[in-house]
Amino acid sequence: MGKKKLASPSQKPKVIPLRMDATFFFERAVQSLDRLHYEKALKYFRRAVEYEPNNPVNHCNMAGILSELSQYEESNKILKHIVEHIDETMTECYFYMANNYANMDDFEAAEVVLVQYLEHDLVGQFMDEAEEMIELLSYELERPIKLKNIKSREGLFEHDKARSLLEDGQFSEAVRVLEKLVKKHPDLLAARNNLALALYYIGEFERSLDEIREVLNIDQGNLHAMCNLAIFYQHFGKKEELDGLIDKLSRTYPFHQEHVFKLATTMGILNEHETALRHFRRLLKSGEGEQDPCLYHYTAVAAYNTGHLEEAKRLWRKAGKMDPDSEIPRFYLSELNHAEQGNEPLPLNYHYHLPFEDQIRLPDRTADSLGDQPDRNPLVRSSFFWALKHGDFDTKLQVLQAFGKVKDREAEHALLQFLLEPNEDEYLKKVAIFVLRTMGTAEPIHALLEGKHIQLDPSRIAPNLPLWEEKWQKVMESAMRTMDKRYDMIQQHDLQTLWVEFLTRSYPTIPIVSKVEAWAAALEYLTAKMHRREISYKEVSARYGVSVQTISKHVKTIDLACGLREKMEAIFPRFNGKL
Repeated sequence: MGKKKLASPSQKPKVIPLRMDATFFFERAVQSLDRLHYEKALKYFRRAVEYEPNNPVNHCNMAGILSELSQYEESNKILKHIVEHIDETMTECYFYMANNYANMDDFEAAEVVLVQYLEHDLVGQFMDEAEEMIELLSYELERPIKLKNIKSREGLFEHDKARSLLEDGQFSEAVRVLEKLVKKHPDLLAARNNLALALYYIGEFERSLDEIREVLNIDQGNLHAMCNLAIFYQHFGKKEELDGLIDKLSRTYPFHQEHVFKLATTMGILNEHETALRHFRRLLKSGEGEQDPCLYHYTAVAAYNTGHLEEAKRLWRKAGKMDPDSEIPRFYLSELNHAEQGNEPLPLNYHYHLPFEDQIRLPDRTADSLGDQPDRNPLVRSSFFWALKHGDFDTKLQVLQAFGKVKDREAEHALLQFLLEPNEDEYLKKVAIFVLRTMGTAEPIHALLEGKHIQLDPSRIAPNLPLWEEKWQKVMESAMRTMDKRYDMIQQHDLQTLWVEFLTRSYPTIPIVSKVEAWAAALEYLTAKMHRREISYKEVSARYGVSVQTISKHVKTIDLACGLREKMEAIFPRFNGKL
């Protein structure tokens, strides 16, 4: 017989160890749920609970599956264990118990836990369902439900008002309403989440982050706050913190449809497209949003970003049929066609109206091309608030012009706040004052200029002059009227500043204004030169009906009084040094 070959004691076996932990069993459970294999999912969730006995999420998932399998008593034992021994803030467990008791026809017990839910739950995520159950229990018990108050309805009117303000783009007003509401009801987490959102819209990142952390201090498992915090970590490049939170979110398997949608959109923004696609598919399978083209669009984006191009094509075609007037499905189908032709597919972004779910950037367009869009588009408006706080000099100039077109209370409030910022450019502040005056603001304008707090009369253009003659006003109005549509708001501001500067320096020996149009023409000529615009004396002569010689004389007079060649660069940042 041949000798047996023995393995060398020094040779290590080529076996890859399988890591058996809560995450492993959670993932197996999720895969089983996706295939509707509830028994297997239950078995895997039980193993996950063994590894992480203090994680309420896995307990809750297990209770949900038991309820699906009509094992209501066992489900309720787990739900009761959660609120009594693991996390008392998970008040939604009371609502789940009420459902289970109702399914067992134990309406008295269902009433007890439903009242506990309504009187202790801060968010009210199941309010619509709870109202239906109240009606059912009242019918079965033949009496009204013994309910003293509804916790989540405290401050409901103010909260609904704030949500409407957010949807309309009135972010500063929403902040004021929500701040009062949170002060009155500090445990109203939905209000805190929306306050964080409103603060983010207006560029108050640190305050927004403080609100998110406060929500998580009260309820560490608040899904909306966790998702918002993850987007913050991504925005500020905090990779280590983000990775830990992504791991936690990827192991979350919410049952409530609103939570599923929130988680799906967040995971998409975090480039966790496989997880996003799994949750979006769940929503479509459940029938949620069956007539909502947006949900088909979001699912298509996730499918596209994971390489499931045929699925994405089918979903965008479905969205196109549901919303035939929309350009969105057609645009994305063209992007998909580009990828199918052999070009490398570019990752597509998830676009939503919530800034937590997309980074805010100022549109790369001029204020004129925006038309009245800032007035009706909350996303564009929010980008303006963000850019006014965090943009560069030119971006802020663009925003100031856009606010001049919006002309509403929200824009006015943003400009008034801008004037009190100690580190903002003085020239930009003067433009903001000009914009406020063009908007017709009636209240005194408070500003921090040259290190001093001052108050300006909105109707008084030249505060350093003891009087303001009618003809001086007519000169400026003539120039503005003639320049309108051809010069932007910044150039109009510079013209007004130049005229006031000339009058102030010349006072009290100001030349007699015999012909308004001649001085207006000189002002336009000088303003055009300051902004490097092509212009000639002949051109302005024809426009204003004044001789070239008269315009030239007035240009030299203004130059002599203001010392334009030496000082204009200091007064106007865009001046090129030539007249």
